[in-house]
Amino acid sequence: MKFISSLCLLVCIGFLSGCATTPPSNPNNICDIFGEKKDWYKAAKKSEDKWGSSVPVMISIMYQESQFVQKARPARTKILWIFPGPRPSSAYGFAQVKSDTWDDYQRDAGGMWARRDNFKDAVDFIGWYNYQSEKRSKIKRNDAYNLYLAYHEGHGGYNKKTYNSKAWLKSTAQKVATRTAEYTKQLQQCEDDLDRGHWWWPF
Repeated sequence: MKFISSLCLLVCIGFLSGCATTPPSNPNNICDIFGEKKDWYKAAKKSEDKWGSSVPVMISIMYQESQFVQKARPARTKILWIFPGPRPSSAYGFAQVKSDTWDDYQRDAGGMWARRDNFKDAVDFIGWYNYQSEKRSKIKRNDAYNLYLAYHEGHGGYNKKTYNSKAWLKSTAQKVATRTAEYTKQLQQCEDDLDRGHWWWPF
């Protein structure tokens, strides 16, 4: 009986480990990302069709937020420069979404089973949030620079232009815009192949 219990535990651990999603090996090339993670393209394309924000914009924001680390969290603060303290925010997952904002998304669009550490749900959240940015802050859904500012500051903060006192944030938003332009050019080289594969991908 003890052997069977141990075996079951090992099987469960193996199953859970198998469910973990590793970051793409070359995150700087969107064709390589989707070549390696074929189900990611289907999810990103579905979000693009649903919310109107382009695949390169959404993937660039995700890259900036988590570098595609599934269970990313902000680093803990330090107590007395040594002991680990609380995390600075509840941000979590691929899109680094705070708990309250995720609750809003679940109520409005995602449903109660949506998870921040699920790529499909996370990329749909980014598309949804960019759609909200257009409605609440009059930002075009493919304006990567301003979309990222609103993503980071929230719509209230963006509308108050809180980003103007944060040079580092403007620099980061420019990185997102530059990466979006690079991803857009790259995707033009492989989108036809991805679309052909997309229609046959069952999951």
